[in-house]
Amino acid sequence: MLVTHQFHPLFGRQLPCVGKRSNLQGDRLLLQADDGAIWPLPPQWTDLVGIDPEVIASNGRALLLVSNLMELASMVEHLCGRLAARSRAECKDNYAAVVNEIMPQED
Repeated sequence: MLVTHQFHPLFGRQLPCVGKRSNLQGDRLLLQADDGAIWPLPPQWTDLVGIDPEVIASNGRALLLVSNLMELASMVEHLCGRLAARSRAECKDNYAAVVNEIMPQED
């Protein structure tokens, strides 16, 4: 298998596939380096899976895929919802949300 992910330390190297496994993150190919180390890589980071059409259309200029941006937006929305749901009682005494309560008031 050829490692095609640009930022992986083994980028551009042809390595033998010695197995395959699945976990919560998805499928992983087990590639063996020259020193005997086994590297678990997603199939998308090898030449086993074709290049993403968005990468082809952008001629290598795309920094993020639309799917990555959608996932990021979903995570931000989830985190913002969790923070908004937090009650003021859960905040620490020095937390910014309770500063107005502890600051002296002018008459």
